[in-house]
Formats: sequence, structure tokens, C-alpha cells
Amino acid sequence: MHYYLDFERPVAELENKIEELKRLADGKDMNITSEIKKLEKKAKDLRADIFSKITPWQKTLIARHPERPYTLDYIKLLMDDFIELHGDRGFGDDPSIVAGFASFQGENVAVIGHQKGRTTKERIVRNFGQPHPEGYRKALRIMKLAERFGNPVLTFIDTPGAYPGIGAEERGQAEAIARNLLDMFTLKVPVIATIIGEGGSGGALALAVGDSVLMMEHSVYSVISPEGCAAILWKRNGTEVGQAEYEKASDALKMTAQDLYGMGIIDEIIPEPVGGAHRDWQETAKAVERVLKQHITGLKNKTVDDLIGERYRKFRSMGAAEEEG
Repeated sequence: MHYYLDFERPVAELENKIEELKRLADGKDMNITSEIKKLEKKAKDLRADIFSKITPWQKTLIARHPERPYTLDYIKLLMDDFIELHGDRGFGDDPSIVAGFASFQGENVAVIGHQKGRTTKERIVRNFGQPHPEGYRKALRIMKLAERFGNPVLTFIDTPGAYPGIGAEERGQAEAIARNLLDMFTLKVPVIATIIGEGGSGGALALAVGDSVLMMEHSVYSVISPEGCAAILWKRNGTEVGQAEYEKASDALKMTAQDLYGMGIIDEIIPEPVGGAHRDWQETAKAVERVLKQHITGLKNKTVDDLIGERYRKFRSMGAAEEEG
């Protein structure tokens, strides 16, 4: 049973009807195959139509879909011999960031990514994918190990943002993120960052200083969430904000993969199955595998000086403005 978003309700009704017909026909002498096929085609066409014109706010909801593959799912689908490492050697381990080494297409790589958790219990343990400073310090420790071994670094980004709690601030949240940004610019190995769901603020950017920055088709990447932006701009004198304001904020933030690719912030959009990555994990993983392999191949033969220089220039050129007249 799929979890459907509000705007998917027409598809949900058709797919529920299809499941009901299949249950009725199961084990009974009923030939309703042609009827089921007609409904399946109708549902497929309807889903394609809905997803051809979704809004940035709807993309945000898809990026947060609880059935989307997370970092550990991609590791399982794409990699072999994953060994997870824990702790920052300073305070403790942060389960909201998964980090370790694995084999990808026969090549040893470091893999680091946010992990939100599926069940309520796991979400609490993993803090809903919102890292503490020790999570970012663990990530950097693994990156430095990868540099020592000459292994490419693959990061998977999916977080609403770094955890803003008192404990995190006391332990140096801002410094941990800033340190990652600084040190990732000088890593002597290829770094490929992929936004697989939500890319929220500095909590995402702390894993996203890459030679290649990729985004899933229905992922988002922004300095703030639409809800946070709407609350800052339009919540006045006790007035509440809602979906209309979230829609407006999503449009203004230019946070979709398509917007960011058009502005040169990211390097490539990885296609998802019609309906989103959660509809078909295997197809999604194949698309991710193909693109990651292509970018690793393109980067691994570059000299260290070229890697670092191009990475610096890539980010330095973002946001450049020209005066007219």
C-alpha cells in the first residue's frame, strides 16, 4: 500500500480500484484482465500528466516522501562490502549521518550521507536526519581517511537542516559546518555530492562541496525551507501562514533541480521514474549508478591541482553578477 500525497489522490483512487479488482479476481473464475489493463494504462497516463506540471511546493513534498530511498538504501542497491565507521573521536557518534567505505563498480569509495529513518523509533534515533556537530566531524574524519587512501568520496544529501538545538550549538554546530566547507575545498580526491531528497541549508551544504553536484529530479536544495521562509516573510501579528504562502515561498526560492541546473548551481539532474523515486527503487538506483559512474570516470584521471582548482572556481563563480549598460 503506497503513501499518497494530496495531489496524487486521483491516481490513488484508480490504483486502489485496480488492487480491489485483483483481489476479487484472485482464486475466482473471473476474467477481468482487460478491464484491469485499461485501468492500469489510465492510471499511468494520469500519473504522467500530474507529474508533468507539478509545482515547486509539490516537488518539496515529493522530496520528503517517506517511501523515497535513503542513503542506506542506495548503499544496499549500488555498493558491495560496506563497512560503517562510527564516531568523531571527540564527543560521540551521530546516527543521523552514515559514513564508511564500500566498493562501487569495483572501486573503493568513501560513502557519507544523511539518514532520516523509516519507523517512528528509527526517526527519533536518527533525529529525523538532522545532524549534530559530531555528525559533521565524523563525516570529515571519513573524508580525510578517503584522502589518505586515494578513494573518491560520494555523499548523499537528504536533510531538513542541521539540528538547531542547544546541545548542538554548545558543541559548535556552526564551526563544524564551516570546517567541513573549508576542508572539502582542499580534499585531494574526487568528491561527488548527490541531493537525493531535501537539501536543507548549511546542514546540506556541509556535505555538498563537490567536484560534481547532482540532484535527483524531484529533490530540492535551498538555504531555507518554504515553511521557514513563509514564516519569516508573512507571519505578522499572530497571523498564520499556510499552503498558499508555502507555494509562494517555494516559487521564489528557486529550489528545484530544474531551477538550480538552469542557474549553473548543479551539474546534472538524475531522472526518476514517473511518480518519483519511491515508485521504483531499482529503476532509480540504475539511473544513479549510471551517472555516478560517469562522473567518477571523468574526475579520477585529473591531477590533484586540477581537481582542487576547478572545485574552487566552480563555487567561486556562483552568484556572479554583471552590470548592464
